[in-house]
Amino acid sequence: MKRVRLLAAVLALCCLAGCGAPADGGQTAPSPSQSAPTEGSEGGESGEVPPRVLVAYFSATGNTETLARYAAQTLGADLYKIEPEIPYTAGDLNCSDDGSRATVEMGDAAARPAIAAQLKGMEGYDVIYLGFPIWWYLAPTIINTFLESYDFSGKVIVPFATSGGSGMGRTNQGLQASCSGADLRAGRCFRAGASRAEPKAWADGLGL
Repeated sequence: MKRVRLLAAVLALCCLAGCGAPADGGQTAPSPSQSAPTEGSEGGESGEVPPRVLVAYFSATGNTETLARYAAQTLGADLYKIEPEIPYTAGDLNCSDDGSRATVEMGDAAARPAIAAQLKGMEGYDVIYLGFPIWWYLAPTIINTFLESYDFSGKVIVPFATSGGSGMGRTNQGLQASCSGADLRAGRCFRAGASRAEPKAWADGLGL
């Protein structure tokens, strides 16, 4: 009889111990000293969070793409390629042909070539470096398509371009209406084949 009573007591203690196990698989809530960091703590002791930077670019021949990759590496930024839904052919880019696709688009201020896919999470970026070639002293109209696809209110947009000889021309005048509410900065035009040091020196001097 004593053995039966002793066995019953042991079983009762085991049941009580089992009832105290966490329902989430054994993970207990963190103690106050282990709690998750508060918002903004990732910015260091000052509490300042560095801006999230994106380099977005359209490149028809590869020159702007090379420059954009240099810029992204220099800035530690994310990189996004603006790809047309219908890729440009060599014939499309023939500036001496009045009927070529690029010539027709640049002659129509309302032209908005479609982009293949949107970038998710654009709202998380604070500064956008926007690269493109110069066509007829302006940004290609696909850049207007890109700007009109998102809400850039309160964000800083810094254009940069590649060109065989012309400067930025009337670029910002052609882009301003497409990014209403953004802080559109003066841009910089680089020659085709610019070295890695040139975009670095330029970006360093902006203080963003």
